[in-house]
Amino acid sequence: MTIGWATYPYDGRVVVVTGAGSGIGRQIAVAFLEQGATVCLLGRSPEALHDTVARFPADRSLVVPTDVTVQAEVDRAVRSILDRFGRIDVVVNNAGLSEPSGIDEFDHQAWERMCSVNLDGFIHVARATVPALETTAGNLIAISSVAGLGGDWGQFAYNATKGGVNTMVQSLALDLGGRGIRVNAIAPGFIATKQTRSRLDDVEFSNALMNRVPMDRAGVPEDVARLALYLAGPDAGYITGAIIPVDGGITASSGTPRPLRPIRYQ
Repeated sequence: MTIGWATYPYDGRVVVVTGAGSGIGRQIAVAFLEQGATVCLLGRSPEALHDTVARFPADRSLVVPTDVTVQAEVDRAVRSILDRFGRIDVVVNNAGLSEPSGIDEFDHQAWERMCSVNLDGFIHVARATVPALETTAGNLIAISSVAGLGGDWGQFAYNATKGGVNTMVQSLALDLGGRGIRVNAIAPGFIATKQTRSRLDDVEFSNALMNRVPMDRAGVPEDVARLALYLAGPDAGYITGAIIPVDGGITASSGTPRPLRPIRYQ
């Protein structure tokens, strides 16, 4: 028997996705479009955003070039969405920035750039969209990272910003639950995208990664998009404040390397 992917009731729903021009954000936008939603794409590259929606009906998408680090730009984008469609049902805050950083050569400007996108951008998007989400009993989803659940070598500043995203999601879930808004985070592990391809092509790195991943593969953007579809839908109606890893099992491990040979228990 062939089992197809689940379908979701998104006809007539309006979804906003930030950072929708590439990688995870692009696939999330595509997934909602495939399920019948109208999708509004925010990002810095209009060409990339238009490419994301090129094969879908023009009346079910809206490209709004936006820098999420600027509250006025986010407010303007949300007003244009409401003027066009009259509602917002789902917001996926995907825009993010990662820059390596060691403490000895720490670049404070890199910290400010990551904070402005990962933390300030999330706040800007939430502030601008919560009134609309309240009228639709909508959903706010943050794309966080397993980097916000633990440490990584050479990424202490990025990890701190993603840890901040996770705790903001939990606090917003408390604040907004009584207003009918659910707030959750998806925490991807290592996802194969155009941006990460060079690392996966490094055999030494790829082998080390697979040593940590029980499912023996890197994730793909579709893995994240499918969870976004579920979380924003009615089947997840009693889930809020959750931070859900999509990592092939990496966070299930205590960090012990995979055994080199089968374990004998006698």
